Amino acid sequence: MDRMTEGLSADVAYKQLLERQALPPQGGAGPLTPPPFDAKAQLIDVSGAHAFTPPSSSDARGMCPGLNALANHNYLPHNGVATITQFVDATTKVFGMGADLATFLATYGAVVDGPLVSWSIQGGPHVGIGGSHGNYESDSSPLKSDLFQYGSNGKLVMSQFKTLYDMQPDAATANYNIDVLRDFRLKRFQESIDKNPLFVYGPFTGMAVSQAAFTFIYRFMANHSAEFPEGKLNKDVLKSFMSIQGPEDNLKWVPGSERIPSNWYRRNTLDAYTIPYFLTDVLYFTAANPQLTLVGCNEGKVDTYQAIDATTLSNGAYTAEQVAANPLCFATEFALAELPLLTGLTTTLLSPLTNVLNSVSKNMNCAKIGSVNTTALAICPGFGLYGGPTAAVAPGAIQS
Repeated sequence: MDRMTEGLSADVAYKQLLERQALPPQGGAGPLTPPPFDAKAQLIDVSGAHAFTPPSSSDARGMCPGLNALANHNYLPHNGVATITQFVDATTKVFGMGADLATFLATYGAVVDGPLVSWSIQGGPHVGIGGSHGNYESDSSPLKSDLFQYGSNGKLVMSQFKTLYDMQPDAATANYNIDVLRDFRLKRFQESIDKNPLFVYGPFTGMAVSQAAFTFIYRFMANHSAEFPEGKLNKDVLKSFMSIQGPEDNLKWVPGSERIPSNWYRRNTLDAYTIPYFLTDVLYFTAANPQLTLVGCNEGKVDTYQAIDATTLSNGAYTAEQVAANPLCFATEFALAELPLLTGLTTTLLSPLTNVLNSVSKNMNCAKIGSVNTTALAICPGFGLYGGPTAAVAPGAIQS
């Protein structure tokens, strides 16, 4: 674990990284200064050992299209079960994810929904991504189904894909950038309120994980070039990564066949998508919809969404204004305080994850949450329903 956290504890280097990437929200235009483009370094090999190989019936494929693609191209083990180190190495090498963000996400998954050192990109009840509903995987995914709306959190809902796809009608100019995904995020958030009686937008699952699912689409799937060094995500590349096949009038989802396109160039490593970079995207999204900085839920029926006071949840550590200023601080600190209750693990077993979370919190100057008060979440019948990948459809759920 020391090797993976080394970069997080190197304060001087990390502060330099923050200075370089602590930019105001940029929207679809990317950084104010376009990143460099290095064709040789950024081209991802999809031949030979990394040629596309569809999964067998014994291979795990799950909710995250990016991880599915990595497994299909053998950048992750083809069976879909990988160690923390393998997740970090693959996501940084292929997508240009910052080591800080990659370590954070991989460690959280392995400790909370795996055997501490690895986890599955699919999983089963209480195991892997598929079984982590309510503590990692969450409602209001960009394209995948809400668990209690459809009885599954692994189904791609074609109406959701079509909503996103149709937001860029001209194939010649289509670019599913951060501006497009911000608008799509608001549509999906409202759709979960309107159709999922047990919709929950939690402190960590909502503000961090659910948010990441939207920004990651553009930040990690866009194709980079000399003309578009900040990246451009067109229709064909989007379809390839989302395992959508067929002509415009007959699009179909082929489960588990997510594919890295030929002639696809990742982010430059000098423009790695780090936690501070992710924070600028989060703030850009919340500027358009401050509701995304408020924990909340439906109260057992559709369109009964209620926001829940952050001050109550954090026992006075955070006000609503502090959460709005840095939602990731609140999400990270809430996760830290909640971990013993959530997992039942000892301090020693949790230490690999708490060390990473503490490093993230320290580098963002987050106010600590000594303890959490979840009594306010009693209005949320969906809050305590940890599970997946399948469940009973909630009474009153509306399916598209």
